Amino acid sequence: MDRDHAEISVRRQCELLGANRSGLYYQPLGESEENLRLMRMLDEQYTRTPFYGSRRMVEWLVTQGIEVNRKRVVRLMDVMGIEAVYPKPRLSVPGEGHRIYPYLLRDVKVTRLNQVWSTDITYIRMAQGFICLVAVMDWFSRYVLSWRLSLTLELDFCVEALKCALRGGRRPEIFNSDQGSQFTSEKFTGELAAREISISMDGRGRCMDNIFIERLWRSLKYEEVYLKDYASVAEARTGIENWLRFYNHKRLHQSLDYRTPAAIYLARG
Repeated sequence: MDRDHAEISVRRQCELLGANRSGLYYQPLGESEENLRLMRMLDEQYTRTPFYGSRRMVEWLVTQGIEVNRKRVVRLMDVMGIEAVYPKPRLSVPGEGHRIYPYLLRDVKVTRLNQVWSTDITYIRMAQGFICLVAVMDWFSRYVLSWRLSLTLELDFCVEALKCALRGGRRPEIFNSDQGSQFTSEKFTGELAAREISISMDGRGRCMDNIFIERLWRSLKYEEVYLKDYASVAEARTGIENWLRFYNHKRLHQSLDYRTPAAIYLARG
């Protein structure tokens, strides 16, 4: 990002990078190199074993030759937003006064395109720190409809991803998310309600309610993020964009009879 670019405004640079402009003014407190190393290790182990809490993480670190007290691990896991059992960043805390919607997908068989969409947020590690990624997915085809990056867990980048997914008149019958404040906000749910889309929200601790997008995060991290050290948001965006294009258009899915998500969604959507 070049704030002094002679021809391209900061707003336009953010649009090209898919980054939220307000995130430019966020100045996070930096972590030490040692803490960043621990966070990277915790992130990888959490992806392998999302049921590990702070106590097990401490014991696992000991097996890696690292002795660290539990208080420190608890703090770092809190910074990263991860907790045991619920295998996703701990973003499911609803905002004060936000309405919580019931989970509508129990025993529902998904048999067609645009029957169910879902969204989620995950943390993407970089050489120094983390950024946030949100995506919207069609459940039947596993097609990633849209995604956005942000330096913070603010609401706007989630709303932008939702609006992008809804472009061209596309809309699901049911939209599923967790109970995070971004997704329970009136600004977000209002976009769905205005289009008469049924709103569904995961139950607390129900790690299987949004399983398809959880698998997306796992594949993204193992096949792209963990193989690289992004030095900038622009580099992270390029890597993630290339991988998601591969995921949608070239990656064969066994559950889709070895077809790609795009082959199903774009052919019939």
